[in-house]
Amino acid sequence: MSDLLLIDDDQELCELLTSWLGQEGFQVRACHDGLSARRALADHAPAAVVLDVMLPDGSGLELLKQLRNDHPDLPVLMLSARGEPLDRILGLELGADDYLAKPCDPRELTARLRAVLRRSHPTAVSSQMELGDLCFSPVRGVVSIDEQDITLTVSESRLLEALLKQPGEPLDKQELAQIALGRKLTLYDRSLDMHVSNLRKKIGPHPDGRPRIVALRSRGYYYSL
Repeated sequence: MSDLLLIDDDQELCELLTSWLGQEGFQVRACHDGLSARRALADHAPAAVVLDVMLPDGSGLELLKQLRNDHPDLPVLMLSARGEPLDRILGLELGADDYLAKPCDPRELTARLRAVLRRSHPTAVSSQMELGDLCFSPVRGVVSIDEQDITLTVSESRLLEALLKQPGEPLDKQELAQIALGRKLTLYDRSLDMHVSNLRKKIGPHPDGRPRIVALRSRGYYYSL
C-alpha cells in the first residue's frame, strides 16, 4: 500500500479523493494548508505527494520549491483549479513530475499516480551508467559530473536513463513521454519539453561546450556523443 500526502484546501475534494484512492489501495493523509503539510512531511516522508497550486497560507509552488530542496526524488503531482498554462509551466519548471487541472477525474489521477510511482522504483539492477565525464545511477537517481553529485527528479531520471541507453540515436517525443511520464503527450502538451529543459540545466553541456541533450525539431531528443 502506497502512502500518499494530499495537500489541498478543498476539504470536500480531499474527502472524495481519500475515499476513492483508499479503495484503489492507497493510504492517504490529507493536509489543508502549507503549515500542516510541512509538519506532516517533517514527521514522515510519503511515497508521493499530490499538491494544489493554491493554498490558504501561501503558494503551492513555494511549497514545491521546499519539497524539491528537502526531498529531491519524492514524486510530486500538481493540481490546479485554474488550469492556467503558466501554472503548469511553473510547476514543471520547479520539478513537479506531472500536472492535472481540476476538476479532475479520480480515475485519471489514480492512473497518473501509479505511473509516477512505477517510475520512482526502477527495475534495473545495474548501478551505474557512464558516458564520457558523466556517471549516472538510475537506482539512486543521481548524476555525477566532475565529482559533483546532482539529484534528479523521478521523471528526469527516467528521461536521462532512456537517452543514455541509446546515445546518439534520436528518441521520439511520444516514446520518451511514455518512459518519463508514463503516458502519451496530448495536443499542446509541453510537459516533456519542460522536463528536458530542467534536465539540461542540471547536467549542463559537455566540457567542450556542446549540449549533452540535442533537440530534433518536431521529432524528439538524443544524447550527443
